[in-house]
Amino acid sequence: MANRIDYRRGDATCPQAKGPKVIAHVCNDRGGWGRGFVLALSRRWPEPEAAYRRWHRERASNDFGLGALQLVQVQEQVWVANMVGQHGIRVGRSTAVPVRYKAIDAALAKLAEPVLALGASVHMPRIGCGLAHGRWEEIEPLITARLTDRGVAVTVYDHD
Repeated sequence: MANRIDYRRGDATCPQAKGPKVIAHVCNDRGGWGRGFVLALSRRWPEPEAAYRRWHRERASNDFGLGALQLVQVQEQVWVANMVGQHGIRVGRSTAVPVRYKAIDAALAKLAEPVLALGASVHMPRIGCGLAHGRWEEIEPLITARLTDRGVAVTVYDHD
C-alpha cells in the first residue's frame, strides 16, 4: 500500500515505473496550451493537446471546467491526465494567482477511480506550482488524501 509520495529528479514525461502509468498535470480553464509542462508533453505526444483543445472547444456540451478530468491514452500502458485546476492565465503584473486548490482536489478525486481500476501508478511534476503559482504545501496534502492514502503509488519529479 502506497502511503507517501516518492520524490525524484527527472522528467515526469518519462515515468520510472513498471506497469500502467498515468502522467497527471494541471491545465487552465481558458483553453490555453503552450507554456510550462504541457510543452514537454506535446514534444512526446500530440494526443493530450489535441484532446484538451477539442474538450475546450466543445465545452458547451461536455464537462470541461474547473475540477474536470480528461484521461488520454498515449501508449499501450501510458495515459495523460489533463486536470483543470487553474483559472485563467497570469499575465504581466497581475496579482491574481491562477491556481484553484478546490479544483485540483476535485480533479484528483476523479482521477483515483480510473487509476485504481487500471492498477496504475501516477507520475507528475509539482502540479499547480509552476505557471499556476500554487504552493506545494497546499497541494501535497490533496495528493496524499486523494491518491496515496487510497493505495496509489505517486511519484513527483523535480526536473534537473
